[in-house]
Amino acid sequence: MIRSASIRSQRISRRLSRSRKTTGLNLVSLMDIFTILVFFLLVNSSQVEVLPNAKELVLPESLSTDKPAEQVLLMITRDAILVNGRRVSALDTATSGDSAVIPTLKAELLQAPLAPVVGGTPGQVSRGDVNIMADKDTPFQLIKKVMATCTDAKFSRISLAVVSKPGGGTP
Repeated sequence: MIRSASIRSQRISRRLSRSRKTTGLNLVSLMDIFTILVFFLLVNSSQVEVLPNAKELVLPESLSTDKPAEQVLLMITRDAILVNGRRVSALDTATSGDSAVIPTLKAELLQAPLAPVVGGTPGQVSRGDVNIMADKDTPFQLIKKVMATCTDAKFSRISLAVVSKPGGGTP
């Protein structure tokens, strides 16, 4: 009996035919890269705080480079006063009273929890910080009244939000 190929060559050809099968795409490495990329973007995106941009507000400009911290956000628009995006009082009602504080605003601000003042005298408490965003055409008497209301509600630091001018101040 004459064989066309030896047993060894047949075995080698079988192995080669098995190894010629196309392998699928290995996605493990690709998934690892995208997972690392997602975590990188999540960590870095949380370092930037962006204040809400109300279209009806035009903020004044400033040379200050200090960034506002997360805190109670009080917005004075052209027709209302908002605390953390919730309407508290109409502007007409806030300006019409004779008192130095705005009662509806004070009632809303008193809902913030009290905390001990860091570095202060023992037993001294505060509601923390408040950031006021007001239109640049807002009368100062109204801003003064809002600030007095914040002080009366035991907020320790009051900040005014402004738009930073380019080239102003040192970082």
